[in-house]
Amino acid sequence: LPRLPSRIGIVTSPAGAVIRDMLQILERRFPGLQIRVYPALVQGEGSIEDVVNGLDWFSASGWPDVVIVARGGGSLEDLWTFNEEPVARAIARCSAPVISAIGHETDVTIADFVADLRAPTPSAAAELVVQTKAQLTERIQTLQQSLQERLAYRLLYVCIRAFHESL
Repeated sequence: LPRLPSRIGIVTSPAGAVIRDMLQILERRFPGLQIRVYPALVQGEGSIEDVVNGLDWFSASGWPDVVIVARGGGSLEDLWTFNEEPVARAIARCSAPVISAIGHETDVTIADFVADLRAPTPSAAAELVVQTKAQLTERIQTLQQSLQERLAYRLLYVCIRAFHESL
């Protein structure tokens, strides 16, 4: 998965708590991300085709850095779309990395095994896909300090070597 994706595709139902929760988390963790939602049925008749079409659309567009396939919890029958071969194949052929975020922690589908990463819930997927700005800032500061220390040691080494050669 990319360390800092700026373009996130989401294949899910446009109605309901799942997409609202994910968008809130993404906005809170890293405001300003570009997010596109492919509206898909996630259970029942037509859901397999919708999910496959969404994954293929994102794959063909080349737009997203990562794609999340999400659906809230439910019974085994409600989640069955994500156990179907066409969905598994669409995840496998997607040109962008795919995070499977289906159901609750205890729910497992074939999509989870095919995806690049399995998130225990859709909300967890939103948290896993991006760092917070504070985490990123801290990482940059740590790297900056390390670079400054290495440059100082290198400069000291060059000066001492030049001094010894001049003797």
